[in-house]
Amino acid sequence: MLTASAFLSNTTRGAVANDSHSSATSPIRLGIASYTFRNFDQAHLISFMKELKTPYLNVKDIHLPMTPADQVATRAEEYRAAGLKLSTGGTITFNKDEDEDIRQKFEYCKAAGITLIVGAPTHQVLPRLEKFIKQYNIRVGIHNHGPEDKNFPSPLDVLAAVGKMDPRIGCCIDVGHTMRSGTDVVTSLRKAGPRLFDVHMKDLAEATKKDSQVAVGDGIMPIHDIFQTLIAMRYAGNVDLEYEIFPDNPLPGVIKSFAYMRGVLAGMGYKG
Repeated sequence: MLTASAFLSNTTRGAVANDSHSSATSPIRLGIASYTFRNFDQAHLISFMKELKTPYLNVKDIHLPMTPADQVATRAEEYRAAGLKLSTGGTITFNKDEDEDIRQKFEYCKAAGITLIVGAPTHQVLPRLEKFIKQYNIRVGIHNHGPEDKNFPSPLDVLAAVGKMDPRIGCCIDVGHTMRSGTDVVTSLRKAGPRLFDVHMKDLAEATKKDSQVAVGDGIMPIHDIFQTLIAMRYAGNVDLEYEIFPDNPLPGVIKSFAYMRGVLAGMGYKG
């Protein structure tokens, strides 16, 4: 099997060659949404992450189950011992306007040492969710899910709902779902500003079709403009690839996506 390092080297060589003065470390931190590898266990996930040479993990409960706190802490430490950083947890659904349901999920993140949740709440639950955000000092970035999402199809819907709330509640902008909602991706990033906590990266062959997802670089997503905008904003979060297709064999597409993104960044004068 072609290794990630070999693929990345071959794919990005041209971009780096065109920028021989590239020396600045990239301000864009590329990570993985573990949902990408949902059909694989923890050991495979860690192996894939090492091959991709990124430590940044948006971990889904498939790979870090919501078990008792001591078990969550032990499992989280296994990831850290492997050199990974649990930068984000989720997507976590908040569809019950009940203290106990929300508390359980915040306790899970606390036990795992996760300080940012990618969340999928309803409008109704937002006031109660804000209370727990303040209590635990854990941020929540609301993930928009496109036209099918009755609550937050676009990041603009998120911003309209949370604009007067605690600054620790904001957006996880999924660029694919944003494009499908008819919202300009770059504009949504700029409008989110300091409430942009995380970005889920994907690419589409057709702007309005969910089933047209392709490897990053093979579609119409304006990757260069997205990175340029994030850098200009001094965005401090991660760009987490969420590759939702070919769940039984996602690694080739993931490798290709990372190679393309790193090539774009190299062409902009950044390494790493």
